[in-house]
Amino acid sequence: QVQLVESGGGLVQAGGSLKLACVASGRLSDSFFDAMNWYRQAPGMQRELVATITAEGSTWYTSSVKGRFTISRDNAANTAYLQMNSLKPEDTADYYCNAEGTTYSSAYGREPFNSWGRGTQVTVFS
Repeated sequence: QVQLVESGGGLVQAGGSLKLACVASGRLSDSFFDAMNWYRQAPGMQRELVATITAEGSTWYTSSVKGRFTISRDNAANTAYLQMNSLKPEDTADYYCNAEGTTYSSAYGREPFNSWGRGTQVTVFS
């Protein structure tokens, strides 16, 4: 299967920047990534989709982060990034990487996967 590990979270003052990374490992040679996503979950809130990048490189952002966050991917490094600029206290949350795609196996053919990382904490103070 595909495993994801996030890094790059931390404590930052409002107006500052952080860059999150999500490294994929596992059965990558047999897998095709349809999309890489970043979600976040603030205390007491539901998890929300923050940004998406497709295999073709198309991107989508939730309205609250447009113009401030940039999602990118380095296929050679099996890594997705979330560059976060002009951070605000309301960006404080646990950030999770998610990957959607398909994996091929001789036993089961092509099967979908939906993998999650364990999250990285981002705290923005004013």
